[in-house]
Amino acid sequence: MELLKSGMKMFSPLAEYFSPYFTELDNDLKKAGIKMSSEEFIARGFFLSFLLFMLELPALSFIFGFLSRNFLTGFLTSITFSFFILTIFLLMYFYYPKLIIKTKARNIENYLPFATVHLSTIASCKLPLDKVIEIFAKVGGYGEVSKEFERIYTDMKMFGLDVNTALERAVERTPSKSLKELLWGILSTNVSGGDLELYLREKAVALIEDYKRSLYQFSHQLSIYIEIYLTAVVLGAIFFVILTSIMAGISGVSEGLITLQFLIIFLFLPAVSFAFLYLVKSITPGGG
Repeated sequence: MELLKSGMKMFSPLAEYFSPYFTELDNDLKKAGIKMSSEEFIARGFFLSFLLFMLELPALSFIFGFLSRNFLTGFLTSITFSFFILTIFLLMYFYYPKLIIKTKARNIENYLPFATVHLSTIASCKLPLDKVIEIFAKVGGYGEVSKEFERIYTDMKMFGLDVNTALERAVERTPSKSLKELLWGILSTNVSGGDLELYLREKAVALIEDYKRSLYQFSHQLSIYIEIYLTAVVLGAIFFVILTSIMAGISGVSEGLITLQFLIIFLFLPAVSFAFLYLVKSITPGGG
């Protein structure tokens, strides 16, 4: 930990120089829940990439030098390869907050219809808005939606903010457009003195209908993906194995074809199957 802090301090001038080029980073870090400034995040990235370079360069130099039987050639190749790996690492590192935001937003979208129903039920008791938020935050069970309301409650309880200001802060930091609209609606209803229960009940009905439509679209997409998977991947692989076996029997050449069949069955099919499962999970409503 001390090494990381020292490294970040060492690269802080460089981070301050590059921070104006990352205009959205502060906002992304806030939405992702990463509690550090953009300069700190950039400095940490530069330090980690420096450590990676210092570790990979000797290792790759040894490997490429051993393979090429020439240390100079191996060293030059390792430098090129090291910078390539370093570029990939930095791209992934600076994309990481956006990945967290997308994951959190998807989780919120999945839970929000049911969380809104629960909120409307609590609001039906005619409690003040701050009490509604407190009860919902303490109950939990709705993934990132519950966490967002816990942060609203923390702003009120720990930092002494009024409920309207806490809601405004939540609107700024939430990564979900649907939750942002819900919070704005709750805030507007509270400021104007409207019926919170009525608003939440109508919003819950609308969100449930949207969720039903997403389920219908998912079932349609899934049937198409399954047909493609069975036809192009499974039947295609079986047809290829049978065809190559017949060709091997006719031509008498089987060594290369056996290796190819082995790769198709034990490498290609499992890899495509895992990719298919990941694709299905990524489009499944409620699967985030």
